[in-house]
Amino acid sequence: MTVTRTAVVTGAARGIGAAVAKRLARDGFAVAVVDLDETAGKPVVEEIQAGGGRALAVGANVADEQAVQAAVDRIAAELGEPTVLVNNAGITRDNLLFKMTADDWDAVINVHLRGSFLMSRAVQGYMTKAGWGRIVNLSSTSALGNRGQVNYAAAKAGLQGFTKTLALELGKFGVTANAIAPGFIETEMTAATAARVGMAFEDFKNAAAAQIPVARTGTPEDIAHAVSFFASEGAGFVSGQVLYVAGGPKA
Repeated sequence: MTVTRTAVVTGAARGIGAAVAKRLARDGFAVAVVDLDETAGKPVVEEIQAGGGRALAVGANVADEQAVQAAVDRIAAELGEPTVLVNNAGITRDNLLFKMTADDWDAVINVHLRGSFLMSRAVQGYMTKAGWGRIVNLSSTSALGNRGQVNYAAAKAGLQGFTKTLALELGKFGVTANAIAPGFIETEMTAATAARVGMAFEDFKNAAAAQIPVARTGTPEDIAHAVSFFASEGAGFVSGQVLYVAGGPKA
């Protein structure tokens, strides 16, 4: 009998995080659905359980050191010691540089970078002890530069360097670290961007699709499929990579 491994997905109440949590549950992992609001994660947990999987909703601010440690301790005790971590939690505070406040900068950097650091540090002990682990960080095509997102672009580019360094440090313990950089994905976040620029979401998606080689926008499931690969047993020789899931070439 194989032991069920435990995966932790942050920002998992909706969008990409929810799709990743459900996919990993289908792959046989017990899944901790971590989000700022524990209640928001309950529907995802219920869907996983209805499909015969094991899941736990956990409320935590990933940028808060004590909250992260408490969350990981609880996950280890109630669900199982985690050996897969998907750092997906993220926010946007878009503005042009001259209009961006220091608070807008700090909020985005704290969730994406500090949050990924705190979560990775908190779970790596379980991974190294098990001699097996998978860390997947969510970057973005915005890492290559995106007008009005100097904070988000810097955070997502930072995650790529963070990922490569984790790969170097943790490889000898059987732990891989990789990043996924999504392009245009249909989520509440991109819908909010459409609203902010005054476009109907369908028009916004169509405009984006016209610029994408595969002629469509992405879905959260497209990203979940890539996470599933990185988290798999067979991906043990793939580490320190950044995979652009954007419907065409990016670099």
